[in-house]
Order: sequence, then C-alpha cells, then structure tokens
Amino acid sequence: MSMRLFVSRDAGAVAVGADEVALALEQAAAKRGVAIEIVRTGSRGMYWLEPLVEVATPQGRIAFGPVTEADVPSLLDALASNTPHLLRLGATEEIPWLKRQTRLTFARCGVIDPRSLDDYRAHGGYKGLERALSLGSDAILAEVTASGLRGRGGAGFPTGIKWKTVAQAKADRKFIVCNADEGDSGTFADRMIMEGDPFLVIEGMTTAGITVGATKGYIYIRSEYPHAVEAMNAAIKAAKRGGYLGDKIGGSTYSFDLEVRVGAGAYVCGEETSLLESLEGRRGLVRAKPPLPAHHGLFGKPTVINNVLSFAAIPFILAEGAKAYADFGMGRSRGTMPIQLAGNIRHGGLFETAFGVTLGELVDDIGGGTFTGRPVRAVQVGGPLGAYFPRALFDTPFDYEAFAARDGLIGHGGIVVFDDSVDMRNQARFAMEFCAIESCGKCTPCRIGSTRGVETIEKIIRGERVSENLALVEDLCNTMKFGSLCALGGFTPYPVLSALKHFREDFVPAPTTLQAAE
Repeated sequence: MSMRLFVSRDAGAVAVGADEVALALEQAAAKRGVAIEIVRTGSRGMYWLEPLVEVATPQGRIAFGPVTEADVPSLLDALASNTPHLLRLGATEEIPWLKRQTRLTFARCGVIDPRSLDDYRAHGGYKGLERALSLGSDAILAEVTASGLRGRGGAGFPTGIKWKTVAQAKADRKFIVCNADEGDSGTFADRMIMEGDPFLVIEGMTTAGITVGATKGYIYIRSEYPHAVEAMNAAIKAAKRGGYLGDKIGGSTYSFDLEVRVGAGAYVCGEETSLLESLEGRRGLVRAKPPLPAHHGLFGKPTVINNVLSFAAIPFILAEGAKAYADFGMGRSRGTMPIQLAGNIRHGGLFETAFGVTLGELVDDIGGGTFTGRPVRAVQVGGPLGAYFPRALFDTPFDYEAFAARDGLIGHGGIVVFDDSVDMRNQARFAMEFCAIESCGKCTPCRIGSTRGVETIEKIIRGERVSENLALVEDLCNTMKFGSLCALGGFTPYPVLSALKHFREDFVPAPTTLQAAE
C-alpha cells in the first residue's frame, strides 16, 4: 500500500521546518519499507499549524500539525497502522478556521501541486480563459465590470474601467504588468498565491492581454521573494509547454507571453509609476500623473497594471460569471478579500472571506486575540501606511468605504495586531522613519517632511515642548497628505494622525500631583 502525503513548500511553511519534515518523512518511510508519495503544495494559510502534513484517504484529506522532525516516526507509524495520533486535526476541510472561509481566489492554494499544469486543470484551471477566448474583448470587459472587482493592491480602482481604457487606446503595442512588489508589513497573500497557485496569476494576466490587445506581460516580484520567483518561472515554462502561453493560446488566434522581472525591494516600487521606471531599467522614481499608465505606461505604451490578487480573481469571474462573484460582499466592495492576520495574534494566517466582516470579528473571533494573551490595544490595517484603530472602532466593516469614513484604509488586506504593551509614540515615529528611508526623494513633502517628522516626534518622546511639537506634527502631516506626489508621502499621515487621535495619552504626559491640584 502506498500513502500520498501533502507537505507545503510555501516560504512561510519552509521557514518553520517544512523541508526538514518532508525529508524526514522520506527517510523514515524508506527505513520502514513504507511506500509514500509526497506532494509539495502551497500553504492552506493556517500558519500556526505549519508544518502541516495531510494524508489522502478515501474520505478526503486528513490533517496533522504542527509537525516537527521529531514527530515524524510516530506519525508515520500511526498512518501505517491506522491508529490515532496526538497531532491529528481531522478532515482538513472541516477545520473550523478553514471551513468558515469563502475561498474563491485561494480555492486551490494548499490543495494542488503548484508545479503541475495537469493538477491545475484537473481542479478547474483555465476554464475562465477558455470561456474568455469564446467571448471576445467587449464581452470580457462587460463581465469584469459587472463583477464589481476593484484593485486589490490597495487603491480599490474599478478593474473594468482600467481595462476598458487600455482596450480603447490606440497603439502598436500594449503591455500587461503584474505588481507583485508586496512590501506592506503583515501582508503575504501575493506571495502565497504565486507560490501555491501560480497558474492562476498567469491565466488572469493572459485573459487581460486578450481583452486589451496586449501580447506581452511582466510580473514584477521583489527580490525578497525567491520562492515566488522560482514558482512563477516554473509555471511560465509549464504553461508554454502546454500551449497556454506563446503563439495561438489554447488553439486560438491570440498570442501572449510572460516574463518575470525581479526588483531590488524598494517599497516605493509598489507605486505603479515607480514600478514602470524600474522595469525600464531606471531608478524607481515616481512619475507625475497625468499621463496615466493606461495611456502612457511601460515604454510609453498603454499598460494595464494590476496587483497579483486582482489578476488572480479574473479566472473565477470568467469561469463562473460576474454575478457569482458580485453576489459576495457589500456596497461597492464586491467579491472576497484575502485578509492577512499578523502581528501579536494567536491564529495568524490568510483568511479569505466576503467584504463586510467586522474588524472585531477578524481580530477577536477568527484571529483568537493576542498571542501573548494580553488585551488588544491597537490594530493597524493596510500596511505601514495604514491607520491604527482602537477597540472602539472594532465594529467597522471590512469595506473600502467604511474604512475611509473612519480615516482608514484596507490597503492590501493586511492586519497587524498590538497588545496593551505597545507605545504608540514609537509607532508614530516608525511611520515617519519608514517613509524617510523608503522615499524616492522626488518630492519635497515626502522627502523632507518625513525626516522632520522623525525629529519632531523624538522631541515629543523626550518631553520637549510637547504641545507645540504635536501641533507641528499635525501640520507636517497635512502638508505631506496634500502635497506628496504619491501614496507613500500621502498616506504616511494616516498612522501618525490616528495614533495622535486615538492614543493621545501616549503623547501627552499625565499632569503631576502639583499640577493636578492647581
């Protein structure tokens, strides 16, 4: 009898020993004379259970975790003899944290072999592209627009409008660019999907190319993601061999090719025009807009630039129809959002669900509260440029407009949790310092304002003229917010001003006994 086991090759799982567990399984099986096949998948996104080992059974996969090298001998013995094991979690799909999700984009992640085109197709892959080939450009645009899909990179711009603009542009060449420069703290969804289901991104980009008349695409990945670079390159080669990239895609008259480009890791290259500068071989400096990339983008040609998750949502929309996607969500936020829970949290990982779940549900219920067991004091949503929300705002629905109404942003869907030991003065200082370090330097409000911000907050921390310096910080924030060329300088005020607003007590020293008496 041969056993089929599944172990993640996701970078998050590898970081906690997945490679060692897979090797130990092979060695232990050989020693016992047990025949096993190990499939290296992506991650299911339950990082507190990694390394997760799943075994195929007639009733479905059974999960065990977190598994260490030391656990392998007893685990293999239990599997061979069909006896209980302490790390047994039951049927993977029945694990409550996974079962309560609505997985549209991440449905295959952790399930399939990300290197196998056949596995991808066997689980519904390329159905969306096949339908797209039969629809044609106008009908595809209608589907994408009707789905309500908005850019998942953070800006939330309607994807259908962006694609239509490029489709209508007149040019001899057009390009598709995937922004995989995932630099926000506490975010890992792009990396997860590229490592766990790379053909999904390829299918989405290919569909975009067919729609707007582009024949070439680039995936811009930061150098800190070597596993994702390897996975995407392997998938591109497999897609070419299978006839899904290159000339006459899927037997059609369309042609589209893809190439991975690796960036040096500058945060500002997550901004689309800086990314284009880097792709063209120059330093990542922000371009003034207009012209927009949709009209004058890569090499001066009309260009669709979307985030990994935006492209990854396209195959479902085309395969199942716009209504099937739009039926999820609330208001103008349609579909699902892969939310990443990180920081001081018990159950960190990726949770895909429809828009509308509250921040409190995500942190307290789904995330299980803090890892330390101390009370949650602050939550930063939307990366290092996101606002800090106190518990009083935990009733906020996860929705673009709901967060904007409370001076926040959902960004790329990252949530970083802090317990009551956090010093919000230091967090405000960090936001300014981050901006100062990562600024491309092109505009004065960002370049100089962030540096002065660090200096001024340090004075507040030292207790120097606190009231005057608080007013100065607020003035600096307004200058940066309205005067910066791009979102790096423009959004840095969000964490700073939210810290000042909701956690004022950390900035203003408590009055002494004598002052209180007076």
